[in-house]
Amino acid sequence: MIKVVKFGGSSLASAEQFMKVKDIIKADPDRRFVVPSAPGKRNSADTKVTDMLYHCYALAEEGHDFDDALAQIKDRYQGIIDGLSLTVSLDSEFATIRENFAKHAGKDYAASRGEYLNGILLANYLGFEFLDAAQYIFFHEDGTFDDVTTHKKLSKKLASMTHAVIPGFYGSYADGRVKTFSRGGSDITGSIVARAAAANLYENWTDVSGFLVTDPRIVRDPKGIETITYRELRELSYMGAGVLHEDAIFPVRSAGIPINIKNTNAPEDAGTFIVENTSRKPAYTITGIAGKKGFTAINIEKDMMNAEIGFGRKVLQAFEDNGISFEHMPSGIDTLSVFVHQSEFEEKEQAILAEIHKLCNPDSIEISTDLALIAVVGRGMKSNHGTAARIFRALDNAGVNIRMIDQGSSELNIIIGVAGADFESAINAIYHAFVQ
Repeated sequence: MIKVVKFGGSSLASAEQFMKVKDIIKADPDRRFVVPSAPGKRNSADTKVTDMLYHCYALAEEGHDFDDALAQIKDRYQGIIDGLSLTVSLDSEFATIRENFAKHAGKDYAASRGEYLNGILLANYLGFEFLDAAQYIFFHEDGTFDDVTTHKKLSKKLASMTHAVIPGFYGSYADGRVKTFSRGGSDITGSIVARAAAANLYENWTDVSGFLVTDPRIVRDPKGIETITYRELRELSYMGAGVLHEDAIFPVRSAGIPINIKNTNAPEDAGTFIVENTSRKPAYTITGIAGKKGFTAINIEKDMMNAEIGFGRKVLQAFEDNGISFEHMPSGIDTLSVFVHQSEFEEKEQAILAEIHKLCNPDSIEISTDLALIAVVGRGMKSNHGTAARIFRALDNAGVNIRMIDQGSSELNIIIGVAGADFESAINAIYHAFVQ
């Protein structure tokens, strides 16, 4: 059994958090490979080390003195060293960082040093070997991840090891220049390491006990999700849920490795399992609810639209020609609506409307603004009748008018359009209709 464990910034923000992490790792001998983030905030008024590094490097790049800023970063790490009574010194590392900052080594190099230094400390504290991610995770010259080279070299190296710490967030180009991942960096590294190690489980440790059915800022104390499939997660993530970025899921998904989201501050909690598929029945008909505001609907009417071959293509061509992608396109016999991001549409609305008139000769075009889209997602929807009716009833009882509804062919999700002002009320109504 091999487990790869990734710890987020809040899990490694201080010496006290390091102690919790060590207890977690030592409690299970299968936790062999560790991926750390840079130290995060110790409290709400604190600053993440990555942000401190960006600020310090900006001073260097602009020709200002940056020694004080770099000293503050060094103090953060020294606090961890002193709190854990470690004998390791980072003096030479910071001397190298200062030299490279002065040479303008790049923002990616600067940002990556947070994980790099934390990895050195964690490896020393655990008694594990330290692997610099720049030597085993690679990028093509165009900035895209080099999956083939990375997997070949990293899997060979890990196969010869029993325990290791591999910093998250960064890798390197062929010439050795450091390159960071654009989003969810340490999560992506953890997933890559899990695949290379042929892990049985990828544990992603953070400061929450897994995913919640919906946003706790909208619904008070929402229930947690015990198990979610990759497909459900993708639907919720796309609609704005604060879950793992898709790039962080693909390496383990392709290898069939499950992910367990766990809480460093409450390690006894089961957390959320992310799996390819499961025979386990969900606790509720729905798995999760997510949504976003800020949409516009362009409603097009034309008699006998359904008989006009290519009508939909010509409508979408007007958006494509102006560089606007659409979210949903529900239609009727004589009507068609296109939902787009309002902020993108406003800049080019007149050009798009003019082109729709030119290409399609519609009877009328109306625009509805300040709309919100809500995704109700769940593998249980397919085997439970009346899901849409329950949603309609809940929204009706809450006084929410439905502007659009669209169900995918997989019966995994239902998308509902409502006025932006009804967004929170709608999510609350749907949640309480399904979750007791």
